[in-house]
Amino acid sequence: MGVKVVPKEQLADQVGTKSSSDWVTMDQDRINTFADCTEDHQFIHIDEERAAQTPFGGTIAHGFLSLSMLPKLSEGTGVVPENVVMGINYGLNKVRFLHPVRAGKRIRAHNELINVEQKDDNRFLLTSSVTVEIEDVETPALVAESLAMIVCG
Repeated sequence: MGVKVVPKEQLADQVGTKSSSDWVTMDQDRINTFADCTEDHQFIHIDEERAAQTPFGGTIAHGFLSLSMLPKLSEGTGVVPENVVMGINYGLNKVRFLHPVRAGKRIRAHNELINVEQKDDNRFLLTSSVTVEIEDVETPALVAESLAMIVCG
């Protein structure tokens, strides 16, 4: 879909706009790197042989790795006002991890803009409902309500 740019006076009219990201592969290298960065080396993430003996049938991505992919999965999608200077991750209202992401699987995000709150002339708090889909898996990896502060020039 790409990013839809609108005059800031029309941003609130975009509530309900939906977009989807491209697919991103959650490969074992990405999982191992995340484990090293966070020092979370639980075997279900990094020990392929041992993880194969679990109900998961192999290694899985950390839930927080999947969550940390939201900025990447959201880039190039959605709605923004004209003259954006920067976007700031403002937090999350809700997050639920619904299904593990097996190493090697691809994920993508489906976003819906659910609220726009104008903070001042140049700052907008955007709330989006996000569902992270796992390719060929019915249950999503996660659902979240994500907040972004958009600053315009």
